[in-house]
Amino acid sequence: MNLRDLEYLVAVHELQHFTKAAEKCFVSQPTLSGQIRKMEDELGIEMIERSTRNVIFTTQGEQIFEQALKVLQEVKTLKAIAKEATDAFSGEFHVGLIPTVGPYLLPHIVPAIGRKLPNLELFLYELKTQDLLLKLNNGKLDCGILARLDGMQQYESIHLYDEPMLLAMPFGHELAATEPAAQSCLDGQTVLMLEDGHCLRDQALGYCFRAGANEDQHFRATSLNTLEHMVAQGSGITVLPSLAKPAPGYASIAYRPFEEPQPTREIVLLRRPSSSRGTLTDAIADLVANTTAPLL
Repeated sequence: MNLRDLEYLVAVHELQHFTKAAEKCFVSQPTLSGQIRKMEDELGIEMIERSTRNVIFTTQGEQIFEQALKVLQEVKTLKAIAKEATDAFSGEFHVGLIPTVGPYLLPHIVPAIGRKLPNLELFLYELKTQDLLLKLNNGKLDCGILARLDGMQQYESIHLYDEPMLLAMPFGHELAATEPAAQSCLDGQTVLMLEDGHCLRDQALGYCFRAGANEDQHFRATSLNTLEHMVAQGSGITVLPSLAKPAPGYASIAYRPFEEPQPTREIVLLRRPSSSRGTLTDAIADLVANTTAPLL
């Protein structure tokens, strides 16, 4: 048994398909299947049921998969420790961002990272909060940039910025002339919201519900961009993070700040306490904070 065999097993588990796993690992399907069979013979257990067209891991197979993930992560950590000792700001670095942050933050920070850290090979992933945390736990990500929520105490957290929320509505709406907007102006209003799974949905809903607003039950958006288009064509009003406000000239939507105390969300960088890329994540956090400060 070797590390490559563990990679084969993890790929099959993640993709639930032998051929796709083989393609990901750049080997033939018979080679991958044969190596997994050899692992089973060596361990004396069956890890994957062979009597079905679906990929079904046995109880023991699931346990071996979990251990394989840990072993591969430890190997990655060993390599990262060596890399940190020679050049902390080079090599691969995998960052996850939630969809309500990524599209609005990346155009500002990616050029800054490229200028400051030219030897860094940056990989970026847009993931909902729970998927991001899962990949962070499994070592698939080096860090995540997302809104702080309760229950994140197990990670090391670096504050990046506080982002105010804005009230967005079509020009001509009764609230469009109110600046700044009082929370009470939402009383009795129906607001458009994101679908379940976006942490921004819960944060915005909490603020709107406390003001006496109702959620539009006939529509839930998959992205902030969809929300903006729905508002622009007159379907309703919504609450958006300030970095999502487009450049001047997008004349179909009026954006209004709220009165103090403004609703805000805290954007943080999370990393595992065991991370060996501390120097690099500190540098990335500083770049993000310094780049976003003038935007906010």
